[in-house]
Amino acid sequence: MALKIEDLPSAIRQAKRTLRAALPNYREVFAEVEESIGAEAQRIAAQRDRGEDVIPEIQFSDITEQRVTADQVALVKARGACVIRKVFPRALVQGWDEDIAHYVDRNNLDKHLENRAEDKYFGQLASSKPQIYGVYWSKPQVLARQSAALTEARVFLNRLWRNESEGRVHFDPERVPAYADRLRRRPPGSASLGLSAHCDGGSVERWIESNFRQVYRHVFAGNWRDYDPFDAAFRPDVEEIASPAVCSMFRTFQGWTALTPQGPGDGTLQLVPIANSMAYILLRALQDDVDEDDLCGAMPGRALSIKPEFHAPLFEALSSIPKMEAGDTVFWHSDVIHAVEDEHKGTGYSNVMYIASAPACAKNDAYLKRQLPSFLKGESPPDFPADHFEVDFTGRATVDDLTPLGNAQLGFDL
Repeated sequence: MALKIEDLPSAIRQAKRTLRAALPNYREVFAEVEESIGAEAQRIAAQRDRGEDVIPEIQFSDITEQRVTADQVALVKARGACVIRKVFPRALVQGWDEDIAHYVDRNNLDKHLENRAEDKYFGQLASSKPQIYGVYWSKPQVLARQSAALTEARVFLNRLWRNESEGRVHFDPERVPAYADRLRRRPPGSASLGLSAHCDGGSVERWIESNFRQVYRHVFAGNWRDYDPFDAAFRPDVEEIASPAVCSMFRTFQGWTALTPQGPGDGTLQLVPIANSMAYILLRALQDDVDEDDLCGAMPGRALSIKPEFHAPLFEALSSIPKMEAGDTVFWHSDVIHAVEDEHKGTGYSNVMYIASAPACAKNDAYLKRQLPSFLKGESPPDFPADHFEVDFTGRATVDDLTPLGNAQLGFDL
């Protein structure tokens, strides 16, 4: 279900009254959070500035051979992100990148883009023009989503979560539904095509909607050290405000697969690799210097903006991901702050396929039933602007391109 809020300023004022009444010492608790997370951000910044990796890296072969260590898992859960190397052979992915280029060129996608719908999702961010194409059903995208390799990587990521708590089983980590998302194709030399720091998966809802409050129950009760970002309790039950580009699936990790080599300076992804930074964001909005009808600039149906004037300590840790090769993947927890570099200073295209990790649950099964007709007709999926560019595209993926796993992941058996 989608959440509807008729009078947002009133709803925010009421939410703040309720949350402060339940946490009278909200100032003192936030001071603790600020000190702890601020110190962690400084440690990460120092590590980054020494040239050390701050985003954990795992070899895909270590996942398949079950060689990932407990220390590696602990670091991924602390940082809320990881790079998984060599999920796909480089030559295969280079072929996919060429196939996508032919697909968008022969179907004159550039002409279609002149009339694309404005999703406005990133509109309030200072930098808000990512080079993202509303293409979902090219054969390489469909083949990548249904691949056994990427499925195994995503099952590994799903298992990092507590899928059973509060007396309930929240999801099945072994089943990986397909969430059709877009492409980024970014030419070298492009500037002002980045994204400012933000979080996806809910904005004002995090303070207002009852299940979101339960997700963050420990934070709002002042027991923020008990908050586990990887406890799935209540997450599949949250209700988002519907808007184009607002994800209505429960994703354990957002992610993308590199189609081309890219690294720092190439207009690539940046992360604040602190998994529990949401505790800071949530409590920051309750402080007395924020207007009573404001949540640090959060807007309904938009990305949750992270702003220097409210969240300065977190920006210390904002770090570009390491150099990626074609076939490598990167994943970040659905609450992790991320951004995209404004300028691409490299020499080659910086291309990715957005493919997240999501588990099977009632919320996600319901989305699959809405998404499946989009695949069959070549339309844009329900969560995205209704451009429907691909309806008449030559070479679009069809049911004939699906494996049995692909059929299941798209929900044909639901």
